[in-house]
Amino acid sequence: MNFQEGAGIPASSQDGEAQTNACVGHQPGRAPADSSFKSDPHPGKPKILFIGLAESTHTHSWIDLLEGAGFNVRLFALPSGVPPDDWQVRTYITSYYHAALDPPTRAALHPSNRAARFAKRQVARARGVRTVEELAEQWLAKVVREWQPDVVHTLGLDPSGDFYFRARRKYRLEGIGRWVLQTRGGSDLALTHLDPSRRDQVAEVLRTCDQLLSDNRENFRIARSMGVREDQFSRIGTVPGTGGIDVDTLARKWDGTPSSRRLVLVPKVYECMWAKTLPVYEAIRLCWERIQPCEIHLLSMNWEAIQWYWALPEHIRRACHAHARLPRARVLEMMTGARVMLAPSLIDGTPNSMFEAMAAGALPIVSPLETITPVAEQETNVLFARNLYPHEIAEALCRAMSDDALVDGAAERNLELVRRLADRSKIKPRVVEFYETLAKESRGVSA
Repeated sequence: MNFQEGAGIPASSQDGEAQTNACVGHQPGRAPADSSFKSDPHPGKPKILFIGLAESTHTHSWIDLLEGAGFNVRLFALPSGVPPDDWQVRTYITSYYHAALDPPTRAALHPSNRAARFAKRQVARARGVRTVEELAEQWLAKVVREWQPDVVHTLGLDPSGDFYFRARRKYRLEGIGRWVLQTRGGSDLALTHLDPSRRDQVAEVLRTCDQLLSDNRENFRIARSMGVREDQFSRIGTVPGTGGIDVDTLARKWDGTPSSRRLVLVPKVYECMWAKTLPVYEAIRLCWERIQPCEIHLLSMNWEAIQWYWALPEHIRRACHAHARLPRARVLEMMTGARVMLAPSLIDGTPNSMFEAMAAGALPIVSPLETITPVAEQETNVLFARNLYPHEIAEALCRAMSDDALVDGAAERNLELVRRLADRSKIKPRVVEFYETLAKESRGVSA
């Protein structure tokens, strides 16, 4: 067993109370950014401020896409976490608790010292600022006004887009930069657009952005039904949320022919509104004797999935390797040794894990969702199984573990497909040009 610290899915930040006083200046105890942080490595070049989850590998992968492009890039991190120390993108840290930071690449809203942090919190409360989110909104307004980014890019509608929308309206930031709103897979819109208590709020946020990015056209269809204008939809079409896959790198690392492998990789083992793990466990139980010999790696396990894992028979658990969280590089390495990538879900975009599996030679088993069926075909590229039906998952898993011709044939076809849809080397020039055009518009320069 290998349960590591950090399991679970980041929770959305809580809404802050409305606040009308001016944004904060320097607060007691806050470690201000040093001069090297505040300087721009590419003077006069486009400035892009990202807002998102600093602990997310999707955030890192998308921003790293711009390496070498000559942009001035910073990340305003939401309060849920901090980035890894070795990730050198300049980051504003709003997490209430954090260790000491590296001044050239990090600026902190709250001190790492407990006493100083407490003192700052009391000063904020005395000024009527009651939540950590409010303090973060005020600091964001100060950053935007002082740095004057050409582009503000929110990574996800919930929580990043909602967070910026509040701050933008509260502190009247509308005239600064172009706003790019990137939806995350299917989770941002699939259910919220059906909820009467949430739909109007979501629609208002979507209609306010300058450009809407997504990894699937279903999100564009939903946004169109909520009043988003045609000129707001991404000029570069759909784009994977990670910025694409290093296809050739993964393809070179294949561990034997796909049909010779006996490993099943399950990358999303969590119980939530987007996916259910219990039907997957039941499917494994149903087909266990028919898929032998094999090993199963269970990744990203949250607390509920871990508890139900112990209900599996011991002889099955002996062949399983359970992980709460692994570095993305390690997951990709494991993918190149997998025969099957098993990821049925209730809601998803066009999954990055599916593209990664295609590049690694693993056969994806996914659900026939509106965001997936336009790009992948049954038996040609994937096997379909609905998330709530253990017998469907079991049958797909048995087929994938026994049909060598299917696995090897799909691997060849999928390399061609993933190069066409998600090759990082082809996506990067499109994204760079996208930002350059927006920066020129922001500065009033003819594109």
